Amino acid sequence: MVCPACKMETGIDSQFCPNCGANMTTGATSTAAQPGGLSETAAGVIAYITIIPAIIFLIMAPYNRSSFIRFHAWQSILFGIVVAGVHFVLGVIPILGWILMVPVGLAFLILWIFIMVKASKGERYRLPFIGNLAEQAAK
Repeated sequence: MVCPACKMETGIDSQFCPNCGANMTTGATSTAAQPGGLSETAAGVIAYITIIPAIIFLIMAPYNRSSFIRFHAWQSILFGIVVAGVHFVLGVIPILGWILMVPVGLAFLILWIFIMVKASKGERYRLPFIGNLAEQAAK
């Protein structure tokens, strides 16, 4: 049989593709957990915890085949770089920068929680500027 989603020859007669997990009759992919793996939404949320899981998801199959997971992994990496850069710049600026670290850090925390919630709902919420770069990298 040939999978309608990934066009991979499966060689077996089963309900789900062993390669991508899609339904062999409809071609629809499920967000439910595959045997031995995480669901797409769970992997999308975990990608935001730190940069390490995001990099692992970009390297490790079957997660690197999902554009949803790749998008959230790239957005997490880019967001982490922006947060580190902004905190570095604020840390270099005496007094005013140090004072601004608290509200800016709080804003980043709220934004981080917000995008994790969006990923848990299966949405591709694009952050300004970063989201477009993540979308291009996820293709």
